[in-house]
Amino acid sequence: MKTDILIIGCGPSALSAALYTLRAGLKTTILSGSAPGGQLLQTNDIENYAGFVNPISGFELMDNMQKQAKRLGAEIITETAAKVDTKNKKVLCQNGSEYEYLSLIIATGASARWLNIAGEDKFKGKGVSACATCDGFFFKGKEVCVVGGGNTAFEDALFLTNFCPKVYLVHRRDGFRADAKNIAAAKANPKIQMIIPAVVDTLEGSENGLEAVILKNPQTGEKQTIKVQGVFVAIGSVPQTAFLKDSGVLLNEAGQVLVNERAQTNIEGVFASGDCTNTLYRQAIVAAGTGANAGIEAAAHANLLK
Repeated sequence: MKTDILIIGCGPSALSAALYTLRAGLKTTILSGSAPGGQLLQTNDIENYAGFVNPISGFELMDNMQKQAKRLGAEIITETAAKVDTKNKKVLCQNGSEYEYLSLIIATGASARWLNIAGEDKFKGKGVSACATCDGFFFKGKEVCVVGGGNTAFEDALFLTNFCPKVYLVHRRDGFRADAKNIAAAKANPKIQMIIPAVVDTLEGSENGLEAVILKNPQTGEKQTIKVQGVFVAIGSVPQTAFLKDSGVLLNEAGQVLVNERAQTNIEGVFASGDCTNTLYRQAIVAAGTGANAGIEAAAHANLLK
């Protein structure tokens, strides 16, 4: 199948890019994968996406975005990209189908790295989150726990002190990977209590949500229980870029696609946006903004070739 614009992904970045390529009059095909909508589908209430007076669920927001793209003429296909052939401008899907493009936009996002412990899946959206900036406000007045030892964990812990009377910072090692400035700020904050070394062993609660975290000292095996209503996992994310192996598209050490301020990769005609790129922020509105950049640039490139 031939198309002017081929977009891999179906989150806020991909769908925002599509709006601009479609309005440029270009045939736009979106390979959505098996779960269109990305990480936002796991978010119950979104209050920080501009334009919505009342909270909106991640599912509803993504459903609206898809309907908007379809109204403008986008073709959304539930196929998953397996390989990108940038020399011949083709994408091979897992089911064997191929798509030729004039411009390619990679907007596959990233998935949170989870703890994979007992109770985690049960309480996702009911006390367990991977985004303090997104969900912290909903824990106003409650005691919470942040898991991690890097800058994200420390920044999350400091951010949560704006809402929470007590924030436990749990890390599996005695030392931290965070910057000295963040560590000093956390140690100086009376609302933050560090528990090290410790790993989260089990999450417990009821139908109403999370109620407690059982921690284990990895050196002694000793366990302790802390009463919290929220756990924020801040141990990193995994860019969905494995399919780019041998494509020639440059990635950094973390597996993120390297782009410039115009959403251009190192290969002409290939653009990328959102959480799969070297972005600092994991926010839907930021992903949508970079998607708009990619859409504008991809449309301009495709029009030159038509």
